[in-house]
Amino acid sequence: MIEAKRRRLYWTEIPVTDLNRANAFYEMLLEAPLTEDDGGSQRILLLPDLGSEAFIGHLYEGKPVSEGDGITVHLAVDGNLENVMERIKKAGGEVISPVITIPSGSFFYAKDPDGNSLGIFK
Repeated sequence: MIEAKRRRLYWTEIPVTDLNRANAFYEMLLEAPLTEDDGGSQRILLLPDLGSEAFIGHLYEGKPVSEGDGITVHLAVDGNLENVMERIKKAGGEVISPVITIPSGSFFYAKDPDGNSLGIFK
């Protein structure tokens, strides 16, 4: 497990209107299963970290922010970003930008089926 003091962003919570639909979208996007946890006040789906057994956040049934509001959650993926773009479209999301290259890698902007803003990073 990574120590909290070594990670600037520790956890994210993403509100979705349909947890089952969101599960299918994020599993296709990440090419990894989400883990269900219903031990708290509501059912949530845990987002797996890349290359470890840790989790980076969760999905929960809630009200997503309106268009243009809220934050952008950046998620790391393996593989070709153009292939990830196709998976997003197939799963009901929307690709917002072309691939953008910066010194630390490449990414693009997308939205999940609820309109949550995502940055998909490699």
